[in-house]
Amino acid sequence: MSHDKPFKRARSDWTEVVLVCRKCSKKLGGGFGENGDQRLAKALRKQVGGKGRKARVGVIEVGCFDICPKNAVVAVKASNPGDWVVVPRGASTRAVTERLGLADADGDAHSVPGLAKIA
Repeated sequence: MSHDKPFKRARSDWTEVVLVCRKCSKKLGGGFGENGDQRLAKALRKQVGGKGRKARVGVIEVGCFDICPKNAVVAVKASNPGDWVVVPRGASTRAVTERLGLADADGDAHSVPGLAKIA
């Protein structure tokens, strides 16, 4: 006899997920966002809009990727796991979203349906 409980489901509006190294971010202690005082994950969440499960893009801080670049943070778009991006401190969040393929050069979202134009 099985004692397993049934699986539950949770809904999300995410159409994409970006993984950001927590260890790199913590070592930098900021370096991103308008004033350069935010961690990369927080700056990306603000850039792509939405909050939590209602956001179009989920930005998740994860454990170490074992690259450990100096003055940079590793980020990976989950739908493109073979392309790890080493984001240097001070890079604009717009440049990061473009490099990750979340927006084109004009700031229009093309990879993420329903994502608002990035300012």
